[in-house]
Amino acid sequence: MPVHNADIAAAFRRLADLLEIEGENPFRVRAYRNAAATVGGLPRDAAGMIADGADLSELPGIGDDLAAKIAEMVEKGSLHLLEEIETRVPPGLSDMARVPGLGPKRVKAIHDALGIDTLEALERAARKGRLRTLSGFGAKTEKNILDQLARFEGVEKRLRLIDAEHIAEPLVAYIRGIDGVKQAVVAGSYRRQKETVGDLDILVTAKDGAAVIARFVAYDEVGDIVSKGTTRSTVMLKSRFQVDLRVVPEVSYGAALFYFTGSKAHNIELRKRAIRRGWKLNEYGLFEGDDRIAGKTEEEIYEKLALPFIVPQLRENRGEIEAAEKGALPDLVSLQDIRGDLHCHTTASDGKYSIREMAEAAKERGYAYLGITDHSKSQTVAGGMSEDELAAQIDEIDALNEELDGIRVLKSCEVDILSDGKLDFSDKLLSRLDYTVCSIHGAFNLSREKQTERVLRAMDNPHFTILGHSTGRLINQRPPYDIDLEAVMDAARERGCYLELNAQPSRLDIDDIHCKMARDLGLKVPISTDAHSTDGLEMMRFGIAQAGRGWLEAKDVLNTLPLEKLLKAFGR
Repeated sequence: MPVHNADIAAAFRRLADLLEIEGENPFRVRAYRNAAATVGGLPRDAAGMIADGADLSELPGIGDDLAAKIAEMVEKGSLHLLEEIETRVPPGLSDMARVPGLGPKRVKAIHDALGIDTLEALERAARKGRLRTLSGFGAKTEKNILDQLARFEGVEKRLRLIDAEHIAEPLVAYIRGIDGVKQAVVAGSYRRQKETVGDLDILVTAKDGAAVIARFVAYDEVGDIVSKGTTRSTVMLKSRFQVDLRVVPEVSYGAALFYFTGSKAHNIELRKRAIRRGWKLNEYGLFEGDDRIAGKTEEEIYEKLALPFIVPQLRENRGEIEAAEKGALPDLVSLQDIRGDLHCHTTASDGKYSIREMAEAAKERGYAYLGITDHSKSQTVAGGMSEDELAAQIDEIDALNEELDGIRVLKSCEVDILSDGKLDFSDKLLSRLDYTVCSIHGAFNLSREKQTERVLRAMDNPHFTILGHSTGRLINQRPPYDIDLEAVMDAARERGCYLELNAQPSRLDIDDIHCKMARDLGLKVPISTDAHSTDGLEMMRFGIAQAGRGWLEAKDVLNTLPLEKLLKAFGR
């Protein structure tokens, strides 16, 4: 069975959970969690890297032992150590440990006392009031567990965009290599670059549809063939991810691409627009009576409906049609507009490479500046720096800037916002930095009012510059903490602060809705990668995709500014 990065990362996370439940050394547990984050954030599939002869032990947090386990998963599709532990610890405990407010220690207590080892049994016990009988549990904890279980009940399992990409790109390359295929493209939420993807819709033009379908269902990752016709097939990959392929006539390719790209809400509005003109719009074309008047390309459909072309990222029925009518569609920010990265880590905390190595990699990408934002002292699990260590790093960066040509290293730090709203370092030390990225890494369960107040209090500090990953979410792993981001944005605008768009595929935080909110408020958004390695700088493209969905133009993005204007923008 082909193994993708998402499979490896999930296995490492499950292994870490079960080891922690067993009471394993916390450093070993942390190693597997870090490895899951590293593999899950790789720009390429680990399997492809191994095939190309890459040394995975050089990746952040991956030594020889973990590299060997990754290779084992790629080769065998399973991990012996995980299978061994699952014979001792019920695997369902790992699912329970992911319920916010629980964690491995509490899960172990529940299992030891009540024998509960599934989410279903956990819910039944909570409803019957059995959890509150345990030491350290109460009615409030019990209610919180039920609330969290209900929150995720029935939620569709979707892949992160990067994980969907690792599946889609080789599959589309395979299809394009089939004799007679002229065009092949992935439509749906993947084309709209949503942060998660539920399935893949692939559209193909070819003369012999049956031959294309026959080759498609023979793809080595196909597990089950759900349906197979002469122009359409649905398969379930071995990873249990669904793929639909349709072979469409060239004359209606644009209409099919429009239809299957969506969103449904956007399509409905354009169908209404066609109806008002006495026309019919469907996946086969735009029709006046029985005559197809457009459909070969998307552009001609929009043109016929008296609209400029609307890029897929904007097709969510959030005002894009009205903006198109007024000639006011945004000119979306692109990778070429980005002049630097404002959030990355080095060996001084939990990064893999030195400041010089990160700076040289940024320079190769054409950046004019790079911000170094290693963790502050409270983040002990991430190798947070002491005040003396940050002071020494500031001096090191000053010296390095004397040597480097073509790029400026900016002095910064990812400073923890403590639960009382104070920052993790003294104002005297923070005053020596060019700017700060201030983030929440704990106390996620505060009420909406208290969490918002915590951030606003932190923003009152004149050395606060950027709020990092503003909601703390990890896609498919951890929900956002409850916070009033509109109030935070208002406060940021008043104080001269900013909210980061963290480009890590597991974060993409802030989301597209709040990107547009920031734009509408006139608040510039920095797009940063939170890179922990030189490869991590490549994740900027996912931030750009999210920014586009949030209507951001180059003028709305902080790090499109040249260095001098950027430094001025940092001044409160």
